[in-house]
Amino acid sequence: MPGPAALRIVVYNIRYATGTGPAFHLPLPGAGYLRSNRRVLLGITEFLRAEHPDIAGLIEVDTGSIRTGMVNQVDYIAHELGHYSAYECKYGASSINQFVPIVRKQANAFLSAPHVTGARFHYFDTGIKRLIIELELEHVCVFLVHLSLKYRQRQSQLRSLHDLIMKSSKPVIVAGDFNTFWGTHEIYLFMRATGLRSANAAGLPSFPARVPRIELDFILVSAGIEVTQFRVPDVRYSDHRPLVCDFEVEPEALRRNTAA
Repeated sequence: MPGPAALRIVVYNIRYATGTGPAFHLPLPGAGYLRSNRRVLLGITEFLRAEHPDIAGLIEVDTGSIRTGMVNQVDYIAHELGHYSAYECKYGASSINQFVPIVRKQANAFLSAPHVTGARFHYFDTGIKRLIIELELEHVCVFLVHLSLKYRQRQSQLRSLHDLIMKSSKPVIVAGDFNTFWGTHEIYLFMRATGLRSANAAGLPSFPARVPRIELDFILVSAGIEVTQFRVPDVRYSDHRPLVCDFEVEPEALRRNTAA
């Protein structure tokens, strides 16, 4: 049996449950962003249910726009799984996107088992997508991000993220959609500076979902965390595939946390 510090995290960019395939681009390229698909939302929910995650980090969720018929996708999935949820618009309170229909309901979210609570929201100084969600567990802190599509802005965001996570007294996980079209090469210096390493030791790609070629999505872990299993399941409800990671907080890290 797993110890008390054994956990499973799932990270998934669900693209607002809009689905994939040729229909997504009809009648115009990208038109699928304007309509969600209840069947896809149900499929995502059942996938998560089957994985039994302690923590799920969801990127690109709709919190109740006309696209979903005012259905808050986070609340729906959390209710179905019996999980606690924490979410926020990913653009920041001062962004003009807060006033744009549909866009203002675009968020990132944590879902977690009922025994896990406590979230804080931070924001990058640059980029359009600025939200960082910090979920503090008993023995570990988890940060969820969706980094900029622009290389220079991503590098600035990584610097800010470095400063934030280095303040943590607990082992750290940083997860999300990094938009790193060069994969781990692009975040090599960030990982060296923070002491983080990728749970995806084999460098398995997660994008695009049908035939993955690029490693855009990451789960990075600090010292004190042992990865016991990592998978990229063949799940195609989004243009990204999900990441599934089982990990344990090492005994020495547990003792340090208890002493603190």
